[in-house]
Amino acid sequence: MPTDFTGLATPLVADACVRLGEPLRAAPAGILPVAAGQRVAGRALPVRHHGSVDVFLEAFTHAEPGDVLVIDNAGRRDEACVGDLAVLEAEAAGVAGVVVWGLHRDTPDLVEIGLPVFSYGRHAPGPVRLDPRDPDALRTARCGDHLVTADDVVLADDDGVLFVAADRAEAVLETARAILRTEREQARRIRAGESLRAQTRFDDYLKGRAEDPAYTFRRHLRRIGGAIEE
Repeated sequence: MPTDFTGLATPLVADACVRLGEPLRAAPAGILPVAAGQRVAGRALPVRHHGSVDVFLEAFTHAEPGDVLVIDNAGRRDEACVGDLAVLEAEAAGVAGVVVWGLHRDTPDLVEIGLPVFSYGRHAPGPVRLDPRDPDALRTARCGDHLVTADDVVLADDDGVLFVAADRAEAVLETARAILRTEREQARRIRAGESLRAQTRFDDYLKGRAEDPAYTFRRHLRRIGGAIEE
């Protein structure tokens, strides 16, 4: 499932989802890369952790190159559910990255391995529990409020993690590229001395709002083709 995330960023993808009316499915705030600058895009490989690494190993037997392992550990802050050995095995299986709704450990080793890993942060203790395995442990994963399946694409960078339906990913990414082009031009013009207020005809907006209090800045931007706010 090729997904060209090159040159884009998750804020642009989020804005594109809003513009297209796609569900905005973001991992909870605070799930960030272990090492700054890591980014990944690929098909979701969902798994529900129940206290044992075997569920990851089984997921890897079904992995396709470029998949992103999405681990549902219910957002737990009392245990780290993934460490260096699981991440090394993920890399060996062709997995492109790991997203954890929870915590990781073995931080220096993960940085050295270099495979993108996203989590709430680091924690020394691993699991000491062994819960009953969910029947859907290899089919679905929750990440905050969102259910993730193999029909989703994962996009992640320094600003966080997004999930987009695979059959809508190309349309979303193309819209994100259009927004990027507009924003780059707006930034160029600011540096050249033309303020953002001038570019967005902010005085016209203020006049429009005075005449119609329901006239929003977003509506104004869409009317003039701006892209700074969706």
